[in-house]
Amino acid sequence: MANLFPRWFVMGLGLWWFGPAWAMSVAFINPGKPDEAYWASASAAMAQAARSLGVTLEVHYAHRDHVQALTLARQLAARAPASSPSSPTPPVRPDYVIFSNDYGTGPEVLRILEGSGIRSFMVFSAVHGRSREETGAPRTRHRLWLGSLEPQAEEAGYLTARALIARAKAAGAARAADGKLQLLAIAGDRSTPSSIARNAGMERAVAEAKDVVLVQQVFGDWRRDKAAEQAAWLYQRYPAARLVWAGNDLMAFGAMDAWRARGGQPGKDAWFSGINTSEEAFASLRSGALSALAGGHFMTGAWALVMLFDYAHGVDFEAQGLEQQRPMFVLFDARLAQRFAQRLLDPAHPLDFRPYSKALNPRRQHYDFSLLPLLQ
Repeated sequence: MANLFPRWFVMGLGLWWFGPAWAMSVAFINPGKPDEAYWASASAAMAQAARSLGVTLEVHYAHRDHVQALTLARQLAARAPASSPSSPTPPVRPDYVIFSNDYGTGPEVLRILEGSGIRSFMVFSAVHGRSREETGAPRTRHRLWLGSLEPQAEEAGYLTARALIARAKAAGAARAADGKLQLLAIAGDRSTPSSIARNAGMERAVAEAKDVVLVQQVFGDWRRDKAAEQAAWLYQRYPAARLVWAGNDLMAFGAMDAWRARGGQPGKDAWFSGINTSEEAFASLRSGALSALAGGHFMTGAWALVMLFDYAHGVDFEAQGLEQQRPMFVLFDARLAQRFAQRLLDPAHPLDFRPYSKALNPRRQHYDFSLLPLLQ
């Protein structure tokens, strides 16, 4: 799987350090794997933001293992503070820890960090539902939990499902005996808030369509191989199904692999959608194999660094909300995909995040975390 950013930018597979030793220091507990396009892209975007802002950044990968995520949090909390006379040589305790509530680890990470003196911030997936009874609101029970930033994940599910349905109808997709289009959904997981929200967006688009029915939803755990296995038996169970919505690009690829194994042609006799901005996803969109693609949320960690930079320089984001959900997704077409490659993948023109900082731009009243301004 090709990463969003070129190989020269993704510098290493475990721990990254950026910035001078005296800068504001941030550690990111990345819930994914360094060879996963999406999570490598998220870290790479954060690296660009850190360089722009003069922030020291280290990235640790949990490899989709919730136990490892907790272990990393304990290791960070156990470090000696940088100001301690007895501090060993680096690594020392970071000023801030950024982490995700993937697989519901957020409340436990907060408990681990409590009392360490490290300020924390949630990204990508925050705490919702019953878990709020454990955590309370930011800056209350856990006083150094500063807040959270999430992409509006429901938007991604809705945009891709609506575009998928429109594309299939325009192509004259075969309908079932009742005259309706049958849609299969391969979701990420049952517990991560962003997965739940994407599914809700997909279901909203299906309900609006009237002549589309969701015949079954399964959970592919964000994996290509598992989605391929699930799709193979779904195609047997629902031979009239011609639409496949997937919660990320990898699961869409798996479903397309299984369709091709049956002799089918994605984009011609079955239609697929995905979420993310990997090179393979863009290639599939250009070829027509992928009928709908949304992305942009990989930037969430980079935007979080802008917010924390401002906080550290006396400009608190509290006025706009401690827990923010922001529109970040773009529904790509061929033109936008080409612009994305030109603007975000050009090593000669790295992204500059300083214009988005309130501390550096006192006239800026509100954050704009949409991907579209970066594509201008």
